[in-house]
Amino acid sequence: CSAIDACKTSNGGCSAKAECRRTTPGNRVCICNAGYTGDGIVCIEINPCLENNGGCDRNAECTQTGPNQAVCNCLKGYSGDGKRCTYISLCSQNNGGCSEFAICNDTELTERTCTCKPNYIGDGFKCRGNIFQELPRDSNTSRFYYLLEASFVRDVAGPGPFTLFVPRTDILNSDPRVKDWTAKGVMPQILRYHMVGCASLLYNDLTTITNITSLHGDPIHISYSQNSVVLNNNAEIILHDAVGTNGVIHVINQILVP
Repeated sequence: CSAIDACKTSNGGCSAKAECRRTTPGNRVCICNAGYTGDGIVCIEINPCLENNGGCDRNAECTQTGPNQAVCNCLKGYSGDGKRCTYISLCSQNNGGCSEFAICNDTELTERTCTCKPNYIGDGFKCRGNIFQELPRDSNTSRFYYLLEASFVRDVAGPGPFTLFVPRTDILNSDPRVKDWTAKGVMPQILRYHMVGCASLLYNDLTTITNITSLHGDPIHISYSQNSVVLNNNAEIILHDAVGTNGVIHVINQILVP
């Protein structure tokens, strides 16, 4: 007589996902393979994601990849290895893309708002202060700002409103009269002739008027032709409507002389 191998035929009646093990002649036990659970006759694939999110962070998605195997991926708006996920603050880097003069506030996942700080205006991505503060931030107007500082002329730092006509930086740098005016002490008068008080006049406003009075006291003649605004029949406005909290800046291509 020979012992009967209960596992020899049809895996001993065990599941295809189980191992048949002989015990005594004619007997066997069925043991589910790794990654499966059951009585050996019926073996079901274990999905680790069904319990405790598969060991993933609560802000991660558990995805089954095989029997009792899974990967963890942080949800949108979070970073990490999936086992540990940290909320991504958009505002924590580069102020969330907001202006340096704005306050960045995280609102929802991957969302934030940008709000200009007090005494600044804009959409939060671009915020502007008063026109005196804005002058050095633009290469076209920075030279005019330094002349104001050197001449102790700070009128346009006040509450305003003001309209400011600024000769472009390269014009001021190349005109030899600037050095002469500075030496003679008349630069403050020249600078104030480029300022208009009590009004923030946009480009469209200037197309409808013919004369305005400068802070120096002398008038500035305005003409509009061929889609251009020209001051004193000489200086053309080439960049316009840089609006600040206390007025507006227009860039011109010539120096105004009272």
